[in-house]
Amino acid sequence: MFDDYVEHAAPAAGGVTYGTGAPPPMRYEGFEPSPYDHENARENELGTHDNQHINPSTALASIFDLGRVQYTLPAPLVSLVVASDLLAMGLSSNVIVLIELAHADQVLKIPIPRKPSEFSIYKLFMDPSGRHLIITSLEGENWYLFRGWKKPKQLKTFKMVIESVAWNKAALLSSTHLTSTREILIGARNGTIYEAVLDAEEDFFKSQERYLNAVFSLRERQPITGLNFDFFPSLDPKKALIVAITTSRIYQFSGVLPRRPDEGGRVFGMIFGAYRDTVPKFSELPGNIRHSELHYYTPNSGQSQSLPREIAWMTSPGIYHGTLNFQSTTDDFIDGAQLFPYPASPNVSQDPPQPEFPISMTLTEFHLVLLYSDWIAAISLLDESLVYKELLPLKHGETARALTADPVRKTYWAYTDQSLFELIVGNEDRDVWKINLQKENFDVALKYAKTAGQRDLIFASHAQALLKTKRYFPAAQAFAQCSIPFEDVALKFLDVNERDALRSYLMLRLEQTRKSDVTQRMMLATWLVEFYLSKHDELDDLTALSSAQYDVENVKTERSILEDDLRRFLESHKDDLEPNAVYELIQSHGRTDIYLFYAALICHFERVVEHWILEEDWVKAIDAISRQSNLELYYQFGPVLMRNTPRDTVDSWIRQPALDPLRLVPALLQFQFAPRDPLSPNHATRYLNHVIFEQLNTSSTLHNLFITLHASPAAGSPEDDGPLLRFLMTAPVDSLTGKPYYDLDYALRLCSETGRIQPCVHIYSQMGLWESSVDLALEKGDLELAKLNADKPEDDPQLRKKLWLKIAKFVVQDKKDIKMAMRFLESTDLLKIEDILPFFPDFVVIDDFKDEIANALESYSAQIEALKNEMDDATRSAESMKEYIVGLKNRFITVDAGEKCSVCSIAILTRQFYVFPCHHAFHADCLVGLTKEYLPAHALRRLLLLQDEIVKGKAGSIDRSDATPIDGNAATWHPGTQRTLISQNLAAQTQNGQRQSNAIGRNLLSAGDRLRDLIMPDALVTVITSPAGWIPGIGGAQRNALVESGAAKRLEKLRSELEDTLASACPLCESVIVGLDKSFTKGEPDTTWEV
Repeated sequence: MFDDYVEHAAPAAGGVTYGTGAPPPMRYEGFEPSPYDHENARENELGTHDNQHINPSTALASIFDLGRVQYTLPAPLVSLVVASDLLAMGLSSNVIVLIELAHADQVLKIPIPRKPSEFSIYKLFMDPSGRHLIITSLEGENWYLFRGWKKPKQLKTFKMVIESVAWNKAALLSSTHLTSTREILIGARNGTIYEAVLDAEEDFFKSQERYLNAVFSLRERQPITGLNFDFFPSLDPKKALIVAITTSRIYQFSGVLPRRPDEGGRVFGMIFGAYRDTVPKFSELPGNIRHSELHYYTPNSGQSQSLPREIAWMTSPGIYHGTLNFQSTTDDFIDGAQLFPYPASPNVSQDPPQPEFPISMTLTEFHLVLLYSDWIAAISLLDESLVYKELLPLKHGETARALTADPVRKTYWAYTDQSLFELIVGNEDRDVWKINLQKENFDVALKYAKTAGQRDLIFASHAQALLKTKRYFPAAQAFAQCSIPFEDVALKFLDVNERDALRSYLMLRLEQTRKSDVTQRMMLATWLVEFYLSKHDELDDLTALSSAQYDVENVKTERSILEDDLRRFLESHKDDLEPNAVYELIQSHGRTDIYLFYAALICHFERVVEHWILEEDWVKAIDAISRQSNLELYYQFGPVLMRNTPRDTVDSWIRQPALDPLRLVPALLQFQFAPRDPLSPNHATRYLNHVIFEQLNTSSTLHNLFITLHASPAAGSPEDDGPLLRFLMTAPVDSLTGKPYYDLDYALRLCSETGRIQPCVHIYSQMGLWESSVDLALEKGDLELAKLNADKPEDDPQLRKKLWLKIAKFVVQDKKDIKMAMRFLESTDLLKIEDILPFFPDFVVIDDFKDEIANALESYSAQIEALKNEMDDATRSAESMKEYIVGLKNRFITVDAGEKCSVCSIAILTRQFYVFPCHHAFHADCLVGLTKEYLPAHALRRLLLLQDEIVKGKAGSIDRSDATPIDGNAATWHPGTQRTLISQNLAAQTQNGQRQSNAIGRNLLSAGDRLRDLIMPDALVTVITSPAGWIPGIGGAQRNALVESGAAKRLEKLRSELEDTLASACPLCESVIVGLDKSFTKGEPDTTWEV
């Protein structure tokens, strides 16, 4: 902004630049080497140790820099204002010069139509938006200029010398198209405050000054040199604060507006009306100064609703400065007011130096800038020190005028009657941190610290101050954020016996240590565990004392909180701890609960389980195993847990389906020979039952183990075979082999050794050794078991009968009970009385089974009678079927006279035709042509054979040379002119009789795809449509001879069979079924349909 026109004045050796002599050489800001680079480098390497810190300087650049603007004034400059990057200058020639700083090369000059002798510009007043400009004169004539106008307009009702203007900042900054100033306040030289509204909008009936009203007059009638007002937007939109100053007093007016400010209209009359009979709040600083100024500093001045934070008033004794408190409940809204004395004059001729009244002033965020007749200075608002002093490079006869500031853009300007200077403010907060650090305002100092060294120094000083005031925990937090050596801080806390604060410090340092510093983090974390455990022991001792000096309940609560803190610490820093060292620490303090918690936390469940096993707390051991996911612990501790708590152990196994049952076999074998309460279930077999039947495990090892556990002596007496026999009968079998998954030989040997007969019998049957199973059952006298196994070979009746004979022999010979033998016959249908008669003794009395023999004979007689009845029924059925077949030949169907052939669509009655039950009708030749397309290969071959047989019959029985034409005309018959019943291509081969016919037959059988081509529809039609007993081309004598010889009957039979083959089914209906597997297209497949 305006950089091309700013000349930076180089400071002299003493820091002051004199204006005499030639102008100083130009240097370009931003490229010169900084004199503070070596200090900054030193600051980065700074180490802090107690109070031996070196205060690093961060002044990388000066705060203020005064530069001359390279612009030649056409006339002496009287007044200058800047707002929103628009600069306005009032010249003594009554010309207003406007420069938009964003386009500094475009200068607009607007003259006021008055002669200098009639009109003298006194001051310019510009609103914060830069759109409205008021020009006042010493003669009391005022002019108004709106942005964009080419000439100003006179304010005819404004007949006063204006000293100050309070603009409506909220309205002007909230809208960029507003042509009105809205309500403003004007302070006049006569001590009167006016409320006015100016509007640049053209109106034929109205002037620019909408109204002007006097709202308040000071009793002392002093000029109102400063005036400002603000609304309370966030607190009370209808409340306003008005501040007015004279050369010796500052007035505060506050009150409620009659309406909201954005509603328009006269609003300030009510506030000032309240002070007509009372004196407003004021502060007085008397003196002989002739000029005074009022300045505000607003942090977010570009926002329409922002409120000012600081106020400065230039008085005779000094600068009156304070902060504005809009939440004040009194009529005084200025807090922390203080008076800043003026600095001494740089004129060395005065001894001692005397203060000098400034010509003008302005207010920045942290400084007061003062303008004197030939020098400029800046005072820090924080410590009242003079931070900047520079002589103005004035020319001979040049007079300093004033300072002005852009309230929106925060740019600062100084001007004389001949020159224009820009005061560049940069790095203004450079020393804020240092000053606040000296005042021990550590939070504010930290806010404005810019480098790591500065922040480190602040934290170190803050920590030392907190330690001196015995605020140990805040001191620990501050120490953790500075670079004081770790061991020094630890010793400081140990010296004052503040282990809790040291623990807090260690915790913070641990959080700040990088993850890569593994050793440091491990050391800090281990030390913290030691602190937690020691504190816990201390609280345990206090709890045990139960002294009146201690509140036991509070101690217990603190101990509980400490335990929770320790657990959370172990959870968050488990990766920073070395497990073995932590285990030793915890065990040395006897903290079993923490030991178990830490072991579970880092997944050392083996230690947890071992602890509970040593304590013989089996339920907790199982619970610890069940809460983790490592299956190895199930296998490792399975044997000991099965010995002591089998039920809970098996329950935990069942809840974990991912276990490998084979690895649990050693634990299950604990039950093989162990004594067991007969009333309690076998939990090993319960688990195996779950694995086999629920998880469908097919391992032969587990199946064999299941049998072993049931067959072992500990499982019970051999008579108690129920569980084992139930398993053998319901055990899963291999779907491929149909055999069970357990080893049959092993099971048989084991059951035999333990004397378990029923399982042995079942195993024999599983092995297919039916005779052995029955023999073993009979050997033990178990008749029912023998009978059950005798019925198992269902697909071998002979074997079943043999087995039943064994049982019968046992019943008759061993039991020697005739009545039992008779009852035995009732249990099977395979044996009769005659089957068991050989087993009876030779001299047995028949009376004992006479009834059974009689019953057997009666049964045989009944069976013979039943067979006879079945034969009679079969004979009657055969006769009925013959009659039905004869009746089929007399079936008929009605055909319409206009019925058409289903193939050629010609009237069906024109020649020989066939009609099917489905009502499809075909000519005979059409039927032959259609049927051959859908007949299967075997039917085609049969059709050709029939055709061949007919040809052979006519060739062997008929002498073609004696044939007489049908019409009776004598003619010679030539075989070559007569169509035969075979293919045209094979017609010449029929002349050699039987040999040629056999050759044709062989060709037909091997023709394959040519079978249909060999069939001659026309020839077949001639044969099947001829009258019965008639053969084409044969006379009556030959026909009678053929009939007498039986050849005609044979040919008629062949023709009937041929007709049955062709007309067995409707070809249209049959073709639908036959053609399901055929393609929709003929020939090569069409590939254009492929996707």
